[in-house]
Amino acid sequence: MADCLFCKIAAGEIPSTKIYEDEAVLAFADIDPQAPFHAIVIPKKHIGSADEITAENSVEVARVFEAIAKIAKQENLEKGYRVVNNCGEDGGQTVHHIHFHLLARRNLAWPPG
Repeated sequence: MADCLFCKIAAGEIPSTKIYEDEAVLAFADIDPQAPFHAIVIPKKHIGSADEITAENSVEVARVFEAIAKIAKQENLEKGYRVVNNCGEDGGQTVHHIHFHLLARRNLAWPPG
């Protein structure tokens, strides 16, 4: 989508600090990190939110989770990590391109606070 921030980052139109990239997925450093390691992981193909996942595009989300496993190994996150997806306004979604926050390198208590 022409006006999507994350589509522009994926296309290289807006700079980011890349952590991982393959043909389908991009991971980059969050500009407001909530943990010592905080990456945003996106499919390059635009999907607006978790509400828009379908049988036709769910492979893109599967590729994101495959990439997360690779990133965890690449970044030595052997002590653990958290994957978060915000969906919709009440869910805290501020960029309408499905994305996953990968947080690590601190104790992530539950419930989050």
